[in-house]
Amino acid sequence: MSDPPLRPEPCVPQLLEAMRAVGSGLGPHATLERICATAIALVDTERADIEVLAEDGDGFADRAHQGVEGVDEETARWVEPIRVHGEVFGNLYLGDKRGGGPFTEHDLTLVRVLATEAGIAIGNARLYEAARQRERWIDGSVAVTTALLSGGDIDDSLRIVAEQARRLSGAAAGIVLLPTAEGGLEIVAVDAEGPLDALGVIVPPESEIVAELLDGEPVFVEDAATDPRLALGTGLTRDYGPTMLLPLQSDGRVVGSLAMPRARGERAFTETERALAVQFAAQAALALMMAEAQRDRERLAVYEDRDRIARDLHDLVIQRLFATGMMLESAQRGSVAPGVRDGVGRAVDELDVTIREIRTAIFALEDDPGEVPSELSTRVEREVHMASVALGFKPSLRVAGPVDTAVGELTGKNLVAALREGLSNAFRHAGASRIDVVVDANVTLADCRPGVRLTVADDGVGIPEGGRRSGLRNLRRRAESLGGDSRHGPGTGPDGGGTTVVWQAPY
Repeated sequence: MSDPPLRPEPCVPQLLEAMRAVGSGLGPHATLERICATAIALVDTERADIEVLAEDGDGFADRAHQGVEGVDEETARWVEPIRVHGEVFGNLYLGDKRGGGPFTEHDLTLVRVLATEAGIAIGNARLYEAARQRERWIDGSVAVTTALLSGGDIDDSLRIVAEQARRLSGAAAGIVLLPTAEGGLEIVAVDAEGPLDALGVIVPPESEIVAELLDGEPVFVEDAATDPRLALGTGLTRDYGPTMLLPLQSDGRVVGSLAMPRARGERAFTETERALAVQFAAQAALALMMAEAQRDRERLAVYEDRDRIARDLHDLVIQRLFATGMMLESAQRGSVAPGVRDGVGRAVDELDVTIREIRTAIFALEDDPGEVPSELSTRVEREVHMASVALGFKPSLRVAGPVDTAVGELTGKNLVAALREGLSNAFRHAGASRIDVVVDANVTLADCRPGVRLTVADDGVGIPEGGRRSGLRNLRRRAESLGGDSRHGPGTGPDGGGTTVVWQAPY
């Protein structure tokens, strides 16, 4: 039997074409796949693999394969190191040559040239990917700063911080924690794929991690599920692996913390990702501090305006009403017609009611909104009363069940925020002339848990087709974060005109 024809050795144009193919494109993984395919074409091997070392040298960060089946260090016929900027980046494994036979010196030369070109291509791909990463983190920082300084609801702004942190880091969740009065950290915003009952969970002050974070030190955890420092007794960390916990710190002041856990089994965060995340956390902290200063200025302006309104109501309006009442009483005594006396008497009674309502408004204006009353019903009454100033009329309010004794602080806080959102929507968009508010703590939810239900119904114009739904989305998110739900339907106007919003959550 005659020998098989010799395969012609690749000429210089073929080698140049192979180098061009390796260098085309900037995606890191796609570059590895092209290197494997080019190696197969150059030396006529059946298969090729590349393994890329992790940045810390422990394990591999990426793998690519072309050909019949994968190769490893045990079965490879040939292993060539690939270097990037003088450092070993990974290994190129080659299997058997097609048809058998040894690799030649010419093959050796070709593979070494390919490895050199591969190092250049991989270096370029890494630089490009690093630039893209930095650009994404910068864009995320801009989005967070814009949200925090837009003057919107602080809970929504913190949720945006969590969303951006999760998206940019490729984590399974983004979690924002703020300091508590007792020295711990409370979870105040969460963004995750599935339901995560974490809002309100407090990491106690005696935790080693809390101490490090409040001292301004970042904490990087290999496996959150097994790290004893993260044993919170809630089961929150059982599905998480590599985790970054970063202080929200600016100018030496720590205003909170940001957690970005990846799922168990996912790769660890690289040094580049850690550095970018630390910068993002610092930018978010600065934006939080600027937003806080902005809200303080706005709050001061509101206080000054409220003081002026309270003085004007007390010094001018009430005095005039008193004077008018005295004039009417004098007229009533001098009148001889019974119908006139009765009418004037009713007018005096109405003036007395009006004076009492104005005094109530003055007391509410003089109260510090930052001092939250302990009873939920009182906080609800305050929200309804404050809304009446902007609406021009007072919404009706009915409270049923053990609102003050059964509803927990976290649910109560979110219910008040949902009420504020519902009243704000009715004022800004509905054009309503009547609003009915009901808070009922005698509710049994679909899963048989006891709960509290908030209903805000109006007779306005309803929700237009294609109109904004951000307020309704906020209400739904608040409820779902607590294990509840939110929905809307027809209102109390003629033929179902207006909108009814129902928000409910377990105690």
